[in-house]
Amino acid sequence: MQEAVQKYYGETLTNSQDLQTNACCTDAALPHFVKPLLARVHAEVLARYYGCGLVLPELLEGLTILDLGCGAGRDVYVLSQLVGEKGQVIGVDMTEEQLAVARRHEKYHQTAFGYKRGNVRFLHGDIARLDELELADASVDLIVSNCVINLAPDKAAVLREAFRVLKPGGELYFSDVYSDRRIPADLMRDPVLYGECLSGALYWNDFLQLARNSGFTDPRLADDRPVTIDNPELIEKTGNIRFYSATYRLFKLPGLELACEDHGQSVVYRGTIPHHAHAFRLDKHHFIETGRQFPVCGNTWRMLHDTRFIRHFDFYGDFDRHFGIFPGCGMGMPFAEAAAEQQQGGCC
Repeated sequence: MQEAVQKYYGETLTNSQDLQTNACCTDAALPHFVKPLLARVHAEVLARYYGCGLVLPELLEGLTILDLGCGAGRDVYVLSQLVGEKGQVIGVDMTEEQLAVARRHEKYHQTAFGYKRGNVRFLHGDIARLDELELADASVDLIVSNCVINLAPDKAAVLREAFRVLKPGGELYFSDVYSDRRIPADLMRDPVLYGECLSGALYWNDFLQLARNSGFTDPRLADDRPVTIDNPELIEKTGNIRFYSATYRLFKLPGLELACEDHGQSVVYRGTIPHHAHAFRLDKHHFIETGRQFPVCGNTWRMLHDTRFIRHFDFYGDFDRHFGIFPGCGMGMPFAEAAAEQQQGGCC
């Protein structure tokens, strides 16, 4: 199947218009600050884009970023502008034809961005075997990936390698396709369904367990949307399976708990993250308005305190006290009386 994927993305697909679903195409509205960044990216690179989400998290200046399955380099060149000349972006892909496009325009982008030296490099290899590319332990600040991990036969190995190369406090921020149930084996062998990012999709609950087993204790859903299939033949094959494009952020943090535990903590956002003056959205359940006291569980406290976000928040409380499961998280005691007595609060 890996050979089939290489052929599909190296030969069958010549541009994004060749795709038969919207699984590998971002149709969400772009933030206003991203549009001028994309305008500086070479047209040939843009035409060979097959992503399913926006993998541009906050506070990237000066970071070393690794893009797993970078393809022709669209996200690499956008990230190149956000990390600045002192940062670095490393793209890894297994398809030579895609990498050839990315490498062909390195000098073009260096000139367009006004850099004295280039800050990107592209490596040919398997995202499940980053050790073969001499990417050292704890060597990158952030990992992104855009609709690629579903194409990897050994997804557990990809997550393990991502955890290995991340620095403590770093994160894997990636978009991918998930299903509402496990994909039958016969569909997983279909080269078109696999190449269209459908039959390699993980059942969402299997992904959560896989992430936790790889060291990412508390996966956070940042965004999601349904995937539509317009091809009647593919609709017939997939039947009642539903697919979703989703963006997760997985932090490499020691001490995260398996549940949302309430330690009586809270944070106040200072409104100082660029392009997020009025509020910061950590994930789908944490919309933190500027200046407002916001109760958080212990894990959320660590995700803000023990990462690059620390200087943008004021922190209240510690881990000396424990009040049980955080109210309203759907993870409380199942017994009727206990559930009825729980106070309503923010959800982690």
